[in-house]
Amino acid sequence: MKKILLTGSTGFVGSALLKSLSKKYKIYVILRKKNQKVLKNKNIIKIVYINLNDLNKKISKLKINTVIHCATHYVKKHSFKDIKKLCDSNILFGNIILENLKMMGVKKFINFSTVWENYDGKKGNYYNLYSAYKACFRNLINYYKKELGKINFLNLTLSDTFGLKDKRNKLINILRLNYKKNRVTKIVSRNLYMNLLNVTDVENAIDLILERNYKSGTYILENNKIFKVIDLINNINKNRKKIKVKWLSNKILKEKTYKFTVLKNWKPINSNIEDIVKIITN
Repeated sequence: MKKILLTGSTGFVGSALLKSLSKKYKIYVILRKKNQKVLKNKNIIKIVYINLNDLNKKISKLKINTVIHCATHYVKKHSFKDIKKLCDSNILFGNIILENLKMMGVKKFINFSTVWENYDGKKGNYYNLYSAYKACFRNLINYYKKELGKINFLNLTLSDTFGLKDKRNKLINILRLNYKKNRVTKIVSRNLYMNLLNVTDVENAIDLILERNYKSGTYILENNKIFKVIDLINNINKNRKKIKVKWLSNKILKEKTYKFTVLKNWKPINSNIEDIVKIITN
């Protein structure tokens, strides 16, 4: 059975991957606390660490085929108090994983990054400090790629995601909660466009990478359709209870995406406007 080390297993994308992958692989998950809740499954093994030295000792003893690195600390607009946690989570934690790849016998290292590293389609145009840290970590990956030539390093750049178990403060989840409670949702513009990817399509991409041999490099995971949010609202209002929205402007908000290579043989199949409507209304 393939053995996978999964970081960020309590986050939205990580928990979705844990559920799908643990059905057929042995998954090692890294936790900071014993009482952190993760899916219970005979194929899931918890690694609880006290500090970074303890983490280093514990993972150095593992034998792993693949690392899937989802762990991150996200802050849209940082303050001084956020800097240490941004650094610890987005740089130091991942660096310890990278340092132990050879010891663990890893063949594939899969990292998730964000389109905000290249905001509005401009390379190296960091949207915020979080995205700058994510870019710094990719530089670390490039170093280890050179030092550990036999390991396949794949960087997956994600746009906005959505899904059933999403608890983040994101527009689709806010619309879902407000729709159920019959509350008004304020949306920045009636001309807001979004690229939304169902987390199940992310799971499908990981399945492909685990089953096939892809070259090291950066790949984009995004929807091939960009939605105008007002079209989504109108679709909901056709045959259902009306969703209450207050539009705050008519400004055109449509960000470009830097065009990395698309993962061969992958395409989003669960990210149509109907899929988003079901998440909001069901």
